Amino acid sequence: MLSTVEKYRKYVNTAMVEKVQPVVIERAKGANVTDVEGKSYIDCFSGIAVVNTGHCNEKVLEAARAQMEKLVHCCSYVYYSQPTADLAEKLAAITPGRLQKTFFGNSGAEAIEGALRLAKQFTGRTEFVALQASFHGRSYATLSITGNSGRKRRGGPYMVGCTFLPAPYCYRCFFELTYPTCEMRCARALEEVIRFNTYDNVAAFIAEPLLGEGGIIVPPDGYFKLIESILKKHDILLVVDEVQTGFARTGEMFAIEHYGVEPDLLVMAKGIADGFPLSAFIAREEIADAFRPGDHLSTFGGNPVSCAAALANIEFLEEERLAEQARKKGEVLMARLRGLKEKYPLVGEIRGKGLMIGIELVRDDQKTPAQAEASAIRD
Repeated sequence: MLSTVEKYRKYVNTAMVEKVQPVVIERAKGANVTDVEGKSYIDCFSGIAVVNTGHCNEKVLEAARAQMEKLVHCCSYVYYSQPTADLAEKLAAITPGRLQKTFFGNSGAEAIEGALRLAKQFTGRTEFVALQASFHGRSYATLSITGNSGRKRRGGPYMVGCTFLPAPYCYRCFFELTYPTCEMRCARALEEVIRFNTYDNVAAFIAEPLLGEGGIIVPPDGYFKLIESILKKHDILLVVDEVQTGFARTGEMFAIEHYGVEPDLLVMAKGIADGFPLSAFIAREEIADAFRPGDHLSTFGGNPVSCAAALANIEFLEEERLAEQARKKGEVLMARLRGLKEKYPLVGEIRGKGLMIGIELVRDDQKTPAQAEASAIRD
């Protein structure tokens, strides 16, 4: 009989992370996962920013079990269900600004695709501006707006009408300037990108509040305020990708709240339902209503079990004040990590918000990326 690893190699079409030893996980609880041999590991990734309230959170499991006894599936675009309606109401209450109407899907990439389509339908425009070093998913449109050639390799040509703005990456400034004397040249460059790199038909600017796969890049204070003012001048929508940053990880329920701006659309997934498949994008009412009946559908989107789990998950986040905990614990952790920077020249920069923290390793004063060293530490 084949082992699980052998079955994966023979029958599962998947791209595992290169050089990572396959581990067969049998069970998980809280921050720990346990393999089939009984060896336990601390899941520092939280299932890649998914289980923010812990693996197999009992409150979430109870809500899912109760819903499974009543209704597992009904197409959300054919029938209504109470958990879906209740979750949409809750999301309108906890998201910033005037965001009100939610469309539910299954994955982050699916939700980003839907948000892009809604932005097009509302504005009647077809172009998008995104950030260099960004990541928005692995589907066709989401890769088109991803500013990372490594993620896009062997998949092109991609969707036309996508252009990129230098990332607010102060440690490696595209313009070789220094914050704050730079006066946020990276944000002001948006005017030039719109003027020279588009045909003046931009529907939306899309950005992660903290760039996750790009290296936990944290925009400086005032960055999004300046971006917002330029977008309003050109009547361009702001789409915020909170797929990885959402649900208390950064010390706020949503990371964009650190910057005091109001998005026109906000996309969420990963941490929304503590491991149950669910994603969503929420928009202001007048924007959401650009979708007419039948325009955009998702067979499993708004699944009642996933929505019930999400409601319990959000309730747990609020009851346990996990955003506040992430903020306080993040401050302690950042202080400890900065001590490492003083001790080890390999540590180039430590950055993040809350408990979403990155450490950039460099070999020398020229900031040469320490790729081999990073791989050795990971292994």
